[in-house]
Amino acid sequence: MNAVALEKELLSVRPKLCVYAKQLTSSIEDAEDLVQETMCKILTNASKFVTEQNFSGWAFTILKNIFINDYRKKSKRQQINDVTPNDYFLNLTNLYSPETPDVTLSVKEIKNKVDSFSDELRVPFNYYLSGYSYQEIADMLNIPLGTVKSRIFFARKKMQKALKDFR
Repeated sequence: MNAVALEKELLSVRPKLCVYAKQLTSSIEDAEDLVQETMCKILTNASKFVTEQNFSGWAFTILKNIFINDYRKKSKRQQINDVTPNDYFLNLTNLYSPETPDVTLSVKEIKNKVDSFSDELRVPFNYYLSGYSYQEIADMLNIPLGTVKSRIFFARKKMQKALKDFR
């Protein structure tokens, strides 16, 4: 494509590119910048255009790709990576969970309450407290998933009733 034909095609497709750019950016200034960048890219890569192709489609594809690339760059720039050392937080838990006799006693009382449950409530509840999922508990105990959920639910209710006067 020669320079005159390229300029003619560019001028004919520019208004449509402006409308599309405004839809993408929702800002007139950003749309104008996008169209200008697209025009520059078209001019620098004019030798890559095959004359049998649709010039308008080629231009719209370039505009869309520029918009997507800019969007990705902006989203990466907005991401903040905090690389400060967290040395301050290492001993923070000791401040908020002191090992006092009353705390130790209360944990023992809670464990005793759980141990006083029947096996059918205690075993699934202990597994659940250990971090196993409902499905894993059901597989280990060879019982249906719904049964595991209901037993853990009833164990929680029993614990709430037992610890109601705890505070």
